[in-house]
Amino acid sequence: MKRKSFGRDAGLSLRMLLTSGLLGLLYVLFAVVLFQFTGVGWIGMIVIIAAIAFFQYFTSDKLALAAAGAKVVERDQAPELHDMVERLCALADLPKPRIAIVDTDIPNAFATGRSPKHAAVAVTTGLWRRLEPQEVEAVLAHELSHIANRDVLIMTVASFFAMCAALLTRISMYSGMLGGGRGRDSNGPPIWLIVLVVSVVTYALSYVLIRTISRYREYAADRGSALITGAPEHLMSALQRISSNIMQIPDRDLREVAGMNAFFIVPTSIKRRTAELFMDHPPLEKRLAALEKIAREMGRAA
Repeated sequence: MKRKSFGRDAGLSLRMLLTSGLLGLLYVLFAVVLFQFTGVGWIGMIVIIAAIAFFQYFTSDKLALAAAGAKVVERDQAPELHDMVERLCALADLPKPRIAIVDTDIPNAFATGRSPKHAAVAVTTGLWRRLEPQEVEAVLAHELSHIANRDVLIMTVASFFAMCAALLTRISMYSGMLGGGRGRDSNGPPIWLIVLVVSVVTYALSYVLIRTISRYREYAADRGSALITGAPEHLMSALQRISSNIMQIPDRDLREVAGMNAFFIVPTSIKRRTAELFMDHPPLEKRLAALEKIAREMGRAA
């Protein structure tokens, strides 16, 4: 099976593209409004943004692995895991990513990297110990689908724009305060108020849009896993097993890895009740329903 055989979900890819476009437009408008009212120079800001973008683009995979406490392992350290990944990469026509292990009892996995040639897949010791081999394989296929779809890069870019918005807000606020707190028209509203309103609106909209992208990409990766392995029921079983195990883990331990929730196959925040609009993953029930539909289409019993 070649990558084009399971490929990207056209509908989901279009939605991700549209959402990314809206996010980009939002930040452009945000920057224009701030520059208009605060008079911050363009050249210095462009240099700063370019430097941050360059750094994040080329180090995003290393930063994610470090944040999760993941250690890259060679074949002699985890031969079975390497064999699994190599077999799935051959099926999906993907270059083999670096393989890492996170030493935690929390069952989970994630993928990171700017492209298929510069990617890494990490699994926790808890996932390897608690899941059956076919379930681990389904989880790995899900993560490889993220790499094939390049949606990890989309999330990195989206997060980068959010960081730029925060940076612009801080610089513009300081500029407004040092400039006396008002714009060119002394009768107009104070600059700090304009910055506050614009930053709050930008943050609220970007928060929703980034989570929309995140939910879309999970559906696409679930579909990719089902088609790579040919057994969507294995991913269904894995998702349910991971979720039930997370529910039994103390909140203190879950908080230690909460910063990686957007990248995990199952977020550790599933214990909390949250409106779907603010979730970075689709509800488990909807993911299982989508996989069940794929299983029926493939003539498999789910």
